[in-house]
Amino acid sequence: MSNELFVLEYWPSPYVARVKIALQEKGITNYESHEEDVHGTKSTLLLEMNPVQKKVPVLIHNGKPVCESLIIVEYIDEVWKFSCSLLPHDPYDRARARFLAEFNDNMFFNFIRKMWRQKEEIQEEEKKEFINFLKQLELELGDKPYFGGNNFGYLDIALIPNYSWFYSYETFTNLNLETECPKLISWAKRCMERDSVNKNIPDMNKIYQYVLELKNKFCTD
Repeated sequence: MSNELFVLEYWPSPYVARVKIALQEKGITNYESHEEDVHGTKSTLLLEMNPVQKKVPVLIHNGKPVCESLIIVEYIDEVWKFSCSLLPHDPYDRARARFLAEFNDNMFFNFIRKMWRQKEEIQEEEKKEFINFLKQLELELGDKPYFGGNNFGYLDIALIPNYSWFYSYETFTNLNLETECPKLISWAKRCMERDSVNKNIPDMNKIYQYVLELKNKFCTD
């Protein structure tokens, strides 16, 4: 079986980070990446491979596109079975992990986008809602080292790219997320010790500069 792989990506994207972390966790490092200009002229390849959404990430495996980051992570897990499984083996645990990953995607970036789309300061009530969201994840984590228990897995991969954006949120809100959610931050730091995570999620300071650029773009008078 040929394994010609391309990843269409955009460097700040947490969704792209998921795909690259999953590939490395599976021991897949022999692939090509193509950086897309998602705010400008999108490549012919992206428009051909994802004509419906025109978004990254796209995994192109032997000429066939797979879209949507969580679907891509599951695809990687199913195709490359020779190494550790990313999804839980138990059907209920699998369903729970998928639910929480979807819950994260529906919630997290609604909070984060407010950093660059609102001219006024983020209100106290919105800050509380964000902390409550993180505390729900922290409750799910409990005292386990990873969301997957003793093993780093699917839900960890889905959630850890959020960590790149924490510094920006703290800076714009004067929150201390480590004080508010110490177990969650300990989990994030534990994940950052993994080579697959450390190499593939964007630097917090670069994300902060990116957020400033977006604020200049979206919050001009």
